[in-house]
Amino acid sequence: MNGNSLLSLQEKVRGPLTTADSPDYDTARAVYNGMIDKRPAAILQVSQVADVIAGVNFARDEGLDLALRGGGHSAPGFGTCDGGLVLDFTNRRGVRVDPSTATAWSETGATWADFNHATNAFGLATTGGIIGSTGVAGLTLGGGIGYLSRKYGLSCDNLKSADVVTADGKFRHASATENDDLFWALRGGTGNFGVVTSLEFTLHPVDVVYGGVAIYRLEHLEAVGQLYRDTIATAAEELGVFVGVHQGPPVPFLPEEHHGRPVVVLVGAWMGQHDEGQRRWQPFLDVAPVAGSFVGPIPYPALNTLFDPLLPKGLQAYWKAEFLPALTDEVIKLAKHHGETIPSEETANHFYPVNGAVHRVAKDATAFPYRDVEFAAVIAGMWENPADNEANIRWVRDYAAALSGHSAGGAYINFMDADDQSRIRDNYSGNYARLAGIKAKYDPDNLFHINQNIKPAT
Repeated sequence: MNGNSLLSLQEKVRGPLTTADSPDYDTARAVYNGMIDKRPAAILQVSQVADVIAGVNFARDEGLDLALRGGGHSAPGFGTCDGGLVLDFTNRRGVRVDPSTATAWSETGATWADFNHATNAFGLATTGGIIGSTGVAGLTLGGGIGYLSRKYGLSCDNLKSADVVTADGKFRHASATENDDLFWALRGGTGNFGVVTSLEFTLHPVDVVYGGVAIYRLEHLEAVGQLYRDTIATAAEELGVFVGVHQGPPVPFLPEEHHGRPVVVLVGAWMGQHDEGQRRWQPFLDVAPVAGSFVGPIPYPALNTLFDPLLPKGLQAYWKAEFLPALTDEVIKLAKHHGETIPSEETANHFYPVNGAVHRVAKDATAFPYRDVEFAAVIAGMWENPADNEANIRWVRDYAAALSGHSAGGAYINFMDADDQSRIRDNYSGNYARLAGIKAKYDPDNLFHINQNIKPAT
């Protein structure tokens, strides 16, 4: 691709086109994972749908790799590429709310912090992640596990429709009544099927919740983990809590003696009445000595951004994951064993509940198939110094290898890294063949392949 080709693209779009000659190129090409250092031929800052259509047509006709960047949070760095074109939605972060119909429309570049800020003004929310800087589109298209999953289902279960530009450059609306096969695939199939330019969500009454964080020394993981497992199995669906292992964070409510030491964390909230929330939290506060806690009434957007100050853009990152049929005593012991050497303040090992409302959706109702597991485990390795890459990646891989013996077969697609492509069929289980067929219909030449890639059926 030469400069004349890029000039022809710039003439067709309104958003700026950043190339290696641009003074802000290094800033524009950076993604959330600091380990990713790729050099696109050009980065198009999308200004409107017309830019997306032009960008898709250009990449297809020029035979270029095409990367899609919403929030840019992808651990494998799928929001960029070498030598290709990046469609960057960073400046498209609008969220519109209609409180009368409990509906919200989000642009592709919006983060969950953006979304929750907009909807909380009306006392409403939908299922998002646990990091405010995560992109709304990326999380939703991969499924969307979060604090509200047990009560209201996954993010993709709350998706009512989406606008999509497919590989042929056509604009399509996808919903239960229009391009319904595409709509089915989008709900869990990630960015394999086109460029999503807008998402419509169902909202629910969520405002100030009762929750926060409780932290314990690692030696108490068995007691905390077993109580958590047994409680979450039958608890009312208003309880959205996960358990995990960290290094003690430098937060005011945790004494300094625990900072940087392996700890157990319990994070989440009760979504109902606050007096009931206090009662629901009390067993967790009584099960073992609490090293530090911050639990009480908290606005839902604040809960969703609790981890953000600890996880700035630019950290090195390498992740692994599994779906678990149960949080067995053996899995808890594994977490404790590997937690003893957890390598950084930013690294997290979490076990998210995947029950309640998630189980009430059929396996084949959306592309997200794991509707009968109990937990989604993630080993999210994150750290500052690139000199620590080899040792920290080894820690993640060793733990993941041990955990794989307890797997339900696949893992949550949003937690997979770039070297997990071999697991793609397992991760979609019985839905893979249908996804491959839909891929062949909307993207037969696999233009959208910078992702956990679903190959078009032949």
